[in-house]
Amino acid sequence: MPATSSRDRRVVTLLPAATEIVAALGGADNLVGVSHECDYPPAVRGLPRLTTTPIDPATPAAVIDAEVRRLQAEGRPVIAVDGEALRRVAPDLIVTQGLCEVCAVADGEVHRAARLLDPSPEILSLSATTLAGIALDIRRLGEALDLAADAEELVLGLESRLRRLARSPLAGAPRRVLCVEWLDPLYLAGHWMPELIAAAGGRDVGACPGSHSARRDWRDVVALRPEIVIVALCGFGVERAEYDLHAVVDPEVLRALSGPEIWLLDGNAYTSRPGPRVVDGAERIRLALEGREAPGLRRWRRAPV
Repeated sequence: MPATSSRDRRVVTLLPAATEIVAALGGADNLVGVSHECDYPPAVRGLPRLTTTPIDPATPAAVIDAEVRRLQAEGRPVIAVDGEALRRVAPDLIVTQGLCEVCAVADGEVHRAARLLDPSPEILSLSATTLAGIALDIRRLGEALDLAADAEELVLGLESRLRRLARSPLAGAPRRVLCVEWLDPLYLAGHWMPELIAAAGGRDVGACPGSHSARRDWRDVVALRPEIVIVALCGFGVERAEYDLHAVVDPEVLRALSGPEIWLLDGNAYTSRPGPRVVDGAERIRLALEGREAPGLRRWRRAPV
């Protein structure tokens, strides 16, 4: 039997960032299954869903965090792959990631599920923690799909947009920016976020490029003296960020943060997925630094005291 052409490969993506990269490369027609979280571009929403989670995203932030910890302590997956559904779509390539078991199926479970298929598919695990890592993952997926030239063009375009941001600096010293990715408990965003903030003309005072997101205390936030606080919740949009600010953050803390502006950014779309749209995130951070709202970006207006 002749080998399957890379352009004809049946591809399963088990995390939203991989789905977005494949689509941006022009390989959406190769997709035969995606994760339950994949929602962009809209055309992928009709594809078979191959993962599940017992966690209800509508529950309070603290409950979600506690459930994740409980599942991990019990050795149970936060996100599980549906082995029977995977068998039905018969992929040649499965794309997963090794960065965060909260965001995608654990790498080990993917390999166990793949071994039950005949023939066994190739597995490509993405692992970006920085902008350079995202570019590398785009190129690796391009190679796997015989779309290397398209991947290079995509990467060069993204890098060009970031350079344009950096070439038009804001007046004065870079503003002190802090990015929050979870509110209860409080987590400050790491990974590629400091680079996005720097490209936008700010200075991240809560993390370094490539660092893991870190649990902190609100007193630490006050002590960091940010001028801009960006709330970009991992996996959630602006509405959930606004709700959680009112519902779970102590009003005394918010009063202590009376100095900095607070901006709500759609983290699900623009910051928590290591794919092409992180550059859209950098451009929106720049708008926040300039005091301008945009789709997926809103200034938080404090309720009257």
